[in-house]
Amino acid sequence: MRRVLIIGYGNPLRADDGFGWQAARHLAELLEDEPIEVLALQQLTPELAELISRTDLIIFIDASHEGQPGSWTCERLELNTTLGDSLAHHFTPKSLLAYVQAIFEVSPTALIVSVAGESFAYCDQLTPRVGAALPQVIEHVREQIARLREQNLCMSTPS
Repeated sequence: MRRVLIIGYGNPLRADDGFGWQAARHLAELLEDEPIEVLALQQLTPELAELISRTDLIIFIDASHEGQPGSWTCERLELNTTLGDSLAHHFTPKSLLAYVQAIFEVSPTALIVSVAGESFAYCDQLTPRVGAALPQVIEHVREQIARLREQNLCMSTPS
C-alpha cells in the first residue's frame, strides 16, 4: 500500500470552518484499520513537511469562503516553486508543498477538498448545508484512496 496522509484543518469552534476537522475525525474512525494517517489540525505548520515528505498521496480538507454554501470541489495541487513567506504564522497547502520540495526534494501527489462554508461564527456545529456535504466528501476521499491503490488516481472534480 502506498502511503496516504489526510489532513483536515480549520477551527472546530468557528462553525463551518470546522469542516476539515470534522471530516478528518470521521475518516480516522472509518479508516482506523488501514495504514493511513489522518490528522485533524487547526492550521498547517512547517513541522508537517517531514511527515508529508514520506507520503505518496496527501489530501487536504478545508472550508472556503468562496462558492455556494455546501458545494465542494476536489483539485490536484500543483507545486508552487516559490516559498513566499516561509516564516509565516501558518502555511497554505501550496506553500507547504513548496517547502517539502525545497527541503526534502520530493513532490507527493496532493489533492485539496474545499467546501464552501456558510457561517464562520463562534459555534461548534456545522450549518445544515455544509453538514450535508460531509458524507459526500468522506466518500470521495475514500474513492481517491481506492484509486491510488489501483494506481489510477482520478483527478475529476465533482460538486
